[in-house]
Order: sequence, then structure tokens, then C-alpha cells
Amino acid sequence: MFSELKFPVPWGHVAAKAWGPSEGYPVLCLHGWLDNANTFDKLIPLLPRDCYYVAMDFSGHGLSSHRPAGSLYHFLDYVSDVRRVAAGGCVAGMFCFLYPEMVDKLILLENLGFLLGPEDTEVWLKSKRMVIDRLLSLEAKQQTPKARSPEAALQRLLEANRHLTAEGGAILLQRGATETPAGLVYNRDMRVHMQSRESFTVEQCVKLLQKIQDRVLIIIAQDGLLVPHNLDSTNHFVKALWEAFESTLKQHIQLVEVPGSHFVHLNEPEVVSGIISNFLTAQNTRARL
Repeated sequence: MFSELKFPVPWGHVAAKAWGPSEGYPVLCLHGWLDNANTFDKLIPLLPRDCYYVAMDFSGHGLSSHRPAGSLYHFLDYVSDVRRVAAGGCVAGMFCFLYPEMVDKLILLENLGFLLGPEDTEVWLKSKRMVIDRLLSLEAKQQTPKARSPEAALQRLLEANRHLTAEGGAILLQRGATETPAGLVYNRDMRVHMQSRESFTVEQCVKLLQKIQDRVLIIIAQDGLLVPHNLDSTNHFVKALWEAFESTLKQHIQLVEVPGSHFVHLNEPEVVSGIISNFLTAQNTRARL
């Protein structure tokens, strides 16, 4: 069983769901881009029961409020969401770098802790301009969110996420869409598609990871998005980061490759639950949230 939570913020609330005893070892669970807290529904029941798990919806996702009109979704906005709840993937990594004193351990599922940053200055400038232009275009259109039948809403979600199963997609839709007289309407704010990302060099990534060394578990799926031999030949950033992990940080970071896809934690949670449970229970110290 779980309970629903709401954390007040100036623009509304950040929604979350919690499992386990509130006095237990706190574990904050952060979903991926365009997902929601339900992504952990099948995994958390398989983890140690003496922990207190809180899975939050980032602003503009799931049941959380959308940010005010005219606002962009900056990467650090998601980090501030976490700080408000604590007072997650790439957001979790950034939070650990900014507030290392509040975190005992970091678990990254199909994530290396950083967003891809273009190395070419012109590409970077173009990406920033595109974010602003797309926001202004969206505001000018003022389109009413499209309503779909439950079947069509699920089909659209699966088409956009080839790693999702129909069961997993249905679980995400339970929190990611609202029923209206016209059909299901996705809850997510369309502006999250235009989020402004933070960029890092490989050298910066390594230095940041060293701030939380010996407390990191990275789980990569064999048919996921980050296995080196599956990466596009132009994706030099991720490959270089992998090499940095293996050469300079291997003794501090536990890297585990498991069978499955990008959503292995939702599609086949038993594949990763044992690994995560062992990591959580090994030499636990109480997190300072």
C-alpha cells in the first residue's frame, strides 16, 4: 500500500506517493523525463520494507502542478523540486553534487548522471534559441490539450516509448492522464518538451562524480539506451564518459549491466530489485533529508 503526498510550492504543489514506515531509512525516487512516480510501482514492493520510499512527480509531470504561464522548464528547476521535497537520473546526480551532505547513496537506473552537452558552440547556441522559439510558438497557438480514447492514449505512449510494455504503459497512464468527457488527456505540461538543459564536459563530469564517490550504483540494461556497443557512432559524450568511469572511477562506482530494456525496473523489476536491495542495505547510514 502507498499514500499520496502533496508538497506546497509557490505555483501549486509537487505530488508524490510514499511506501513504507515514515520513520524508515528515506529513499527518494525520481522518475525520468516525461514519466511520473508510477514508474516505481512494481519495483518498490520488492525492495527492503524498512525503508521509506517517496516517489515524486516533477513539476509539469504526473499529478504535480504545471509551472506558471510564460515559464520555461530549466534543468535546475527539477533539482529545486527535489530540494523542496527533501527539505532525481540526471536530476538525482545534480542534486547530489549540489547537496552532497544530504545524500548517503545514489542509484542511477539507465542513466549516467549527466545530460548530453553539445561540444560545438554554434550547436549549443542553436539549441538554446530553439527552446525559446518553441515556447513562444506554443504560447501563440494556445491549443487545447488533445483528448484520446484510453486505447489511443496507450498506443500513442507505446509508440513514443519502444522500451515500454503495454502493462508498463498502462501503469504510467494511471497517473499521467486525466479522464474527461471527451476522453483521456495527458497531464504533462507541453513545455517540458522544451526544457533548457545544463551542459558539462567529460572532465567536469568526472570531477563532480568524485564528490559522491563510493556511494554510487549505476544499472545499465543490455537492450537499453546507454550500453556502449548500442550507441550511435556520433555519441562521443556517453562513450567518453563510460571510459572515464571504467578507468578512473571504477573503484568508487558500482557498474552493473542487466538483461532488459530502458524500462527494466518497470517491465521486469525482479531483474534489478536484488541488486538495489543489497546496495541499500549495505552499511546504511541515515540520510539527512
